[in-house]
Amino acid sequence: MQKTSKALLGLAAAFVMSSALPNLAKADELTLCWAAWDPANALVELSKDFTAKTGTQMKFEFVPWTSYADRFLNELNSHGKLCDLIIGDSQWIGGSAENGHYVKLNDFFDKEGIKMDDFVPATVVGYSEWPKNTPNYWALPAMGDVVGWTYRKDWFEKPELQKEFKAKYGHDLAAPKTYDELKQIAEFFQKREIDGKTVYGASIYTERGSEGITMGVTNVLYDWGFQYENPKKPYDMEGFVNSADAVKGLEFYKSLYDCCTPPGSSNVYMVESADAFKSGQVAMQMNFAFTWPGLYKDEKVGGDRIGFFPNPAEKAHFAQLGGQGISVVSYSDKRDAALQYIKWFAQPDVQAKWWELGGFSCLNSVVNAPDFAKSQPYAQAFLDSMAIVKDFWAEPSYASLLQAMQKRVHNYVVAGNGTAKEALDGLVKDWSEVFKDDGKI
Repeated sequence: MQKTSKALLGLAAAFVMSSALPNLAKADELTLCWAAWDPANALVELSKDFTAKTGTQMKFEFVPWTSYADRFLNELNSHGKLCDLIIGDSQWIGGSAENGHYVKLNDFFDKEGIKMDDFVPATVVGYSEWPKNTPNYWALPAMGDVVGWTYRKDWFEKPELQKEFKAKYGHDLAAPKTYDELKQIAEFFQKREIDGKTVYGASIYTERGSEGITMGVTNVLYDWGFQYENPKKPYDMEGFVNSADAVKGLEFYKSLYDCCTPPGSSNVYMVESADAFKSGQVAMQMNFAFTWPGLYKDEKVGGDRIGFFPNPAEKAHFAQLGGQGISVVSYSDKRDAALQYIKWFAQPDVQAKWWELGGFSCLNSVVNAPDFAKSQPYAQAFLDSMAIVKDFWAEPSYASLLQAMQKRVHNYVVAGNGTAKEALDGLVKDWSEVFKDDGKI
C-alpha cells in the first residue's frame, strides 16, 4: 500500500543525529527490495548520497505492483537472502513480525536516538507497529501514501459550466467536500461533451485480482460508519462490518460506479485510473497520492489544469492509508550495514531531499515545516489526507482477509450480484472463519 527541498532544510537541529555516519558496519553492497514505481526511481537517486558517504553500493530489486506481494512474501516465507532491506506494504507488518521476517528495531532506535514521536503518528501505527498501538517497531516509516483525488481544474473553471452547475445544484462547482457533492459533480460531467470529446464523471477503483476495489471502497465505507470490529471486543465484527450505515456506504459506491464511470471500468486500479485522467476521459479520479507528482508534470492534464483534494466526508471523515515502512530482513547476512542505511535515511536532511525528489516523507519536521504546504501544489492535499487515514487489517492472515473482501465487494459493486447487505453479511462470515482458524475467536 504512500512523501521533501533545500527550502525545508532548516531542520537538522530538530534531530540530535549527525549527518556523518562514523564507524559504519561495512558491506560492499546492499540490496533493497520494493515495488517498481516512480518513488522507487527517486529512492535510487537519493541513495547515491548513502553510497558517497559510506562506500556501500546499493542494488535494487524492484518488481511491478501486480507481482510485488507474491514475489516478496514468497521471498520472506522461504527465508531467502535476496533482500537486505525491504520496503514492505503496511498490511505485511503483522505477519512479518510474528513470523520473524523483520528485525525488531527498538534497541537500534534507542541506541541511535531515532524517536518514533518524530514521525507522523498515523504512519508509525500503520507502517511500524505490531501489535498495533504498542511501542514495538519493525520498520521505519518510509513512504507516506493515502487515497485522494485529482480533478480537472480547467473544466471546473469554465464559466458556462459554473453557471449551469450552480443553477442545477445551488452551489458552486468546486472540489467536493462531501460524497454527495462528489456524486453531483460526477453526474454533471457524465457523458458531457467538452472540447469536442465525450467525457465521464469519475474513475474509481474496481480491480479484483489484488487489492484494488478494497482500497477504493473502504474510503466510502469508513465515511458512512463501517468499522472492522467492536472497539470494545477484538474480532467481534457483527453489526460493525455489516452495520446499516456500512450497507448504505457500499450501496453508494455501487451507485457511483453505475452512474458515473467511463465504459470499461470493471477492473480499474492505480495505473488505469491515472490513465483515464491523463487521456482526458474523466473529470475526477481516485488514486493514491504517489501519482500526484507525475500527473502534475503531465503536459496534457497537469500544471494549471489539475487540482487535488482529500477524500470527501460523509458521517465521518477518513481516507484509506497506503504507503510503506522500511525494514531490515532478518535473514540478511548484512544486517548491521542495513541498519546503517535506516539510520542514514532517518536524518532530517535526507528526508527533506526525499520529498524534493518525489518521495513522500513521514517525518514531522519535514511535513510540518512552515513552507511545506506551498512546496508543491499537492502538498496541502497530502497533509489533509494523512490527517484522516485509516488502514485495512494488518493481521498475519491479512491476505485471506483481503481476498474475501475483494470477492464479496466486486461481486456486488461490479457484477451486480445480490445486495450490499448480503455482501457484508458474507464478509463477516468469511472473516470470522479466518479468525477462528487463527484461534482468535
